[in-house]
Amino acid sequence: MGMNMQKMMKQVQKMQAQLAKVQEELGSKTVEGTAGGGVVTVIANGHQEIQKVKIDPAVLDPDDVEMLEDLILAAVNDALRKAQELSAAEMQRVTGGLNLPGMPTGLF
Repeated sequence: MGMNMQKMMKQVQKMQAQLAKVQEELGSKTVEGTAGGGVVTVIANGHQEIQKVKIDPAVLDPDDVEMLEDLILAAVNDALRKAQELSAAEMQRVTGGLNLPGMPTGLF
């Protein structure tokens, strides 16, 4: 029984190292969220940090700032959703869908 516990602990340590590596790699992976047919584009990394916002000058209308705000909000939400999906997929790849204590439940 002691050997099984040692083997299990080694597997857990290996998985922890893999999870740490994936978490680090997520910082360099990006996703793109868009709105308005691509007139607003938001780039986010796998850590759900916004990296860049691009706005097509054609959408700039000083008389309709609210529309631009809505487009930016939609593009940011799209990018963050994609970043969450990327993170969940990468973590799933390492854990194989295990329900691990202490891990966020929404990711797996």
